Amino acid sequence: MPSLSQRNAPPPTLVTIDRIGAEGDGIAHLADGTTIYVPLALPGERVTVRPLRPRGEGWHAAAEAIDAASPARVPPPCRHFGRCGGCVLQHWQDAAYRTWKSALLAGALRSAGFTPPEPLDLVPGLPGERRRIDFAARRAGGRMILGLHGPRSAEVIDLTDCLVLHPTLLALLAPLRVLLHGLRAIRRQGEVVINLLDSGPDLLLRGDGAPSLEDRTAMTAFACAHGLPRVSWAPAGDRSGSDSPETICILRPATTTLSGIAVRPPPGGFLQATEAGERAIVDAVLRGLPARWPARPRIAELYAGSGSLTFALAAAHAGQLRVAAWEGDAASVGALKQAINQGGLAGRVEATQRDLTRQPVSAKELSGFAAIVLDPPHAGAAAQIAQIAAAGVPTVVYVSCNPATLGRDAKVLHAAGYALVAATAIDQFLWSARLESVCVFRR
Repeated sequence: MPSLSQRNAPPPTLVTIDRIGAEGDGIAHLADGTTIYVPLALPGERVTVRPLRPRGEGWHAAAEAIDAASPARVPPPCRHFGRCGGCVLQHWQDAAYRTWKSALLAGALRSAGFTPPEPLDLVPGLPGERRRIDFAARRAGGRMILGLHGPRSAEVIDLTDCLVLHPTLLALLAPLRVLLHGLRAIRRQGEVVINLLDSGPDLLLRGDGAPSLEDRTAMTAFACAHGLPRVSWAPAGDRSGSDSPETICILRPATTTLSGIAVRPPPGGFLQATEAGERAIVDAVLRGLPARWPARPRIAELYAGSGSLTFALAAAHAGQLRVAAWEGDAASVGALKQAINQGGLAGRVEATQRDLTRQPVSAKELSGFAAIVLDPPHAGAAAQIAQIAAAGVPTVVYVSCNPATLGRDAKVLHAAGYALVAATAIDQFLWSARLESVCVFRR
C-alpha cells in the first residue's frame, strides 16, 4: 500500500471541525478516519476543505467555504490576519480562545498523569504588549519587505502595522525599512531582532553581506535619531554563537531591570515577550516556593538566561536564599555575572556556564538544594529532568513555553512521586498557539 506522501490528495469534501489542535488549526476527519488540518476553522463549523499536502498521517487542507460558521467566530481585528503567520486565532471570540489556551496546559498535565486544578488560572495577554521583534527582511522588486513569514511558508509578509507590538517598536517599522533598504550589507535578505529594554530599543541586525563604512554610519545615525542605546551586527542565519555580534555603536548602556537589578543583556538575548508576562511568571514562581526553609537554604536555577528569575529568587525569603544558577549561553552568563557583581550579590548568587542538554546538572549535585526552578527552551529539559527526578528535591517549579514538552517532562516527575500543587497559564503570545506556564510540583 503506498505511503500517504505517494497518494493523491482526496477531492474537496465537507467536514465538521471537531476541535482546535495544538498549532491553532481546526481538526476534522474524513469518512475513513484520516485527519484533516484546516487553518482558520473553528470547532463545530461545517467547512468545505481542499486537502493540499500530507501532514503527518493526515492532510493539510485549505478551507474553500465556511458552510456553517461557529457563533464564536468574530471579525479578525488585523488586516494582515490569515496571511501573516504570527497570529492564528484572531477570528475566535475571546472567551472561547482563552478557554482553549487554558486547556492546552490542562491537557499537557493530564497526559503526564496529573489532575490539573479547576479552574486553572490564566493570565490573559493584551494588544500592544509585545516588546520583542524578530522579523525577516527581503529585497523584492526594488523595495524592502520587513515582517513575519506566512503560515507554513518562506514568503515574508510585509508588515506596516501589528496589533501585538508595543507602540515604541511599532513606530520603528517605517524608518527601519528605509534604513535596511539603504544597507549594502543586506544584499538579498536579513533579519531584525529588537528587544525593548528600559534604556530603549536594542537592535541586532543580521545580513548576508558585510557592513560598509557607509552602512555603519547609517546605523549609528539611525540609533541617534530614534533613541536606540545600541546597534549590533551579525551574519544572517548564524545561531551557533561561535562569533559574538559586532557592536556598531553604543550610545548608552543597553540595560533592563530584572527584579530591581540592572542587567545588560547580550544583543538579541532572551527577554520575556511582555513585561506583564514577566511579572506574572515571577509572581507564580515565588508563590510556588516552599513556605518553610531549612537553615542556610539554597535554590538551584536551571536555564537562567541573563537573570529573568535569578534576582527575584535571591530576594525571596527576606533575601536569605542562596541561588546557584546554570545557563548554557556564554553571553547570557557573562551578563548575569556582571549584574550579580554590580548588584552586590556576589557570594549569594553564583552563575555557572553549562550546556544542560549535553551535561545536565547531576542528581548528586542537586540533592542538597531545597528547591529547583527551571525555565528550559521550547525543546524542554529531557536530559535534565531525569536528574531532577532522581535528586528528590522537595519542590520543583517548572516554567514552560511549550505544553507538549512540559507534558513529557512532567511525566518523569509523576513517576518519581511528585504531586502537582499549582499551575498557572500565561498568554504572553496573544492570538498565537504558544503558551507560557508555571507549574509547581512537590514530593
